[in-house]
Amino acid sequence: MNKDLLSIKELDRADIMAILKRARYFKDALKNGDKTPTLAGRTLALIFDKSSTRTRVSFEVGIRQLGGSAIFLNRGDIQIGRGESIADTARVLSRYVDGVVIRTFSHDTVEEFALNATVPVINGLTDLLHPCQVLSDLFTIEEKRGTLDHVRVCYIGDGNNMAHSWIYAAAKLPIQLTIACPAGYEPDEAILAEGKKSASDGITLCHAPAEACDGADVLYTDVWTSMGQEEEQGKRQRAFREYQINQALLVRARADAIVMHCLPAHRGEEITADVIDGPQSVVIDQAENRLHVQKAIMDCLMGGKTSDEKD
Repeated sequence: MNKDLLSIKELDRADIMAILKRARYFKDALKNGDKTPTLAGRTLALIFDKSSTRTRVSFEVGIRQLGGSAIFLNRGDIQIGRGESIADTARVLSRYVDGVVIRTFSHDTVEEFALNATVPVINGLTDLLHPCQVLSDLFTIEEKRGTLDHVRVCYIGDGNNMAHSWIYAAAKLPIQLTIACPAGYEPDEAILAEGKKSASDGITLCHAPAEACDGADVLYTDVWTSMGQEEEQGKRQRAFREYQINQALLVRARADAIVMHCLPAHRGEEITADVIDGPQSVVIDQAENRLHVQKAIMDCLMGGKTSDEKD
């Protein structure tokens, strides 16, 4: 595994499965009350330009459960907010902490930081990618369905950072991915083309959400308007009106299909309340699993102790 986790693209299948296996170990250990201080004495810095609930809390709680500590830094807390270069910030923080999570707008920022840091850097979200979320989603699907092999995932909504991360996941694993989005809101063309080249079970882009749901094992969606797009909200609500997971779409999926959402959710927009709060929704389990998967990521990157469970 590389020093950093910036994108699922940089992982191979063995890396992904090792993270998921380690997450299962940590989840089971926590349930059994076992202490797993594999990162005792280590410190994680969290640099956030975007607000967060799940990413921040799961990383802070996770590092503490592993015996380490966390320092939360927004742009106004550090000199990068007053013009210090990303490179200098990365070099200096590398002398103080054992790992860095960055949640920001431009993916270039995360890449430049990782290039200059000597400690692991984890992408907590950029406008381009959200790898930690999709790794947690993979863990949840495996947990609920028993396998990831040949699972049919239907993603409905914006071709955003979530769609891009799902494309990279489908390029690494035998997952059949269908993305349904309005014209003009498709995923990045280069990312889509790259994913299609490597995806063993195929990646399909379409503009018909109903057909996309046919026979799906997983229905997945995200908000229509992400952070930084607030000025487009009215336009997006009109464009995405038909791209809502509701009962009419759910009945087209497999009878045992699960419903997923990376949260926060806007009930009545991208998903209806009866579906997200219904019996086929695994959204809260999905959110919980951010904790266990991010513990696994930190453990793999920040030098956790070797154990049989980690092999």
